[in-house]
Amino acid sequence: MTLAEDNGPERGGDDLLAAEYVLGVLPADERQIASRRIETETAFARLVDAWEAHLSPMAAAYAAVEPPASVKVAIDRRLFASASATSAAPRAGLWSSLAFWRGLAAAAIAALAVYVALPSVIPPVPQPQTRLVASLAANNSNVKYLAVYDAARHEVGLSLVSGERGAGKDFELWMIEGKNAPVSMGVIPAGQTARVAVTPAVQQKLAQGAVLAVSLEPTGGSPTGQPTGPVVAAGDLKGI
Repeated sequence: MTLAEDNGPERGGDDLLAAEYVLGVLPADERQIASRRIETETAFARLVDAWEAHLSPMAAAYAAVEPPASVKVAIDRRLFASASATSAAPRAGLWSSLAFWRGLAAAAIAALAVYVALPSVIPPVPQPQTRLVASLAANNSNVKYLAVYDAARHEVGLSLVSGERGAGKDFELWMIEGKNAPVSMGVIPAGQTARVAVTPAVQQKLAQGAVLAVSLEPTGGSPTGQPTGPVVAAGDLKGI
């Protein structure tokens, strides 16, 4: 669920909506609505600017990657090969042969049949998501986090939107997979931003799209290995 679907004050309102806009996780129609608000509402535009500045250090940690030169060559070949073929002068002989064209048509039909059948014979290999994001919030709680799971770095980056843990308390991060018991990912370090390392056992489950949750625990985290305090924020991980 996104903030545009449930944009009440109990889920963070415009502040978290602006953050989701900057992260690029809003559906297309909701992103269009947010874009129009940026153009017409000064206060909302300032929230978007503030989140861009707040999250830019996270983006700066990743170097830009130049696509291989072969990509442009392949694109040029696909775009312009047909144009160059049609501009060539027609030849006599083979090109005017009725038998040639009939044979070519039969070969094309056979190739098309193989192309259509191939995906069912050799299923495509799923590409793993290298970056997943979640908006963590809950009704009747003012604690809200933005979480980004980076599979390459094996860590979850957390940005605190609102809420405080209070004296003698800590926030603890949990991974929830289906109906299985929550798995602790550790105490969330204090501060506006934090990073939590992800163990190998949890990495695979996060890549499949688990739920992240935050509970309020005694200092140092849960003494039982399971949440002992209230769950103050939660959200589904989804691909960027």
